[in-house]
Amino acid sequence: MAKAQDNASKEAKRAAKVARKAASKERRQQIWQAFQMQRKEDKALIPLMVGTIVVATLIFALLGEFVFGSLWLMIPLGLILGVLLSFVLFGRRVQRSVYKKAEGQPGAAGWALSNIRGQWRVQQAVTGTSHLDAVHRVIGKPGVILVGEGSPSRIKPILSQEKKKAARVVGDTPIYEILVGDGEGMVPLSKLEKHIRKLPSNIDRKRMDALEGRLAALKAKGASGPAMPKGPMPQGAKMRNVSRTTRRRGA
Repeated sequence: MAKAQDNASKEAKRAAKVARKAASKERRQQIWQAFQMQRKEDKALIPLMVGTIVVATLIFALLGEFVFGSLWLMIPLGLILGVLLSFVLFGRRVQRSVYKKAEGQPGAAGWALSNIRGQWRVQQAVTGTSHLDAVHRVIGKPGVILVGEGSPSRIKPILSQEKKKAARVVGDTPIYEILVGDGEGMVPLSKLEKHIRKLPSNIDRKRMDALEGRLAALKAKGASGPAMPKGPMPQGAKMRNVSRTTRRRGA
């Protein structure tokens, strides 16, 4: 019996090892594909990456020569740091490229919200219009955040209505309104995540759970109106996942 359990444990470990190798291979392939796509669109990518490696190596070489007295020890360290920094640079340029392609497309804000890392409860398209204007709801430590995307003239009244409905069940929890776009008083898509993260923390996780339940019940009763279909995933959205992978590798 013990031998059978031991064999089963070994098989499980072997299967897990194979799965990790397969996942690692897939990530490398994704990064390579993203690099090939990005370098075709971004002619400055390779010069910037090479320049980052050269500058980092040169700085460490100078430190080794004039400060630490060990030139050949510092050069490899500078090279390693340069490669890591070039990966970070690559990931950020991929991310910027993806957001640029996504801007103006229906559902882009909902897609961006769904990719926010951390303890954020995102409900896409809680309400909207037949023109694919939509209001998305986020629950986080700041409170309740309503994010509208689409024509300002159409989405502002809907955003206000959704705020009134949410206020009935959230009590004194702060409710924030954000309109995504490039106009005055609007938040560009590329800065949406940063804007949300800058909001102050007002509630804890327990309160977040309670709010999520109340708002879900509100929607179930039909008080928030029919939800609009979610917009299509913005072009290049797969590269967003790749940029996240490169950030992990560059960390």
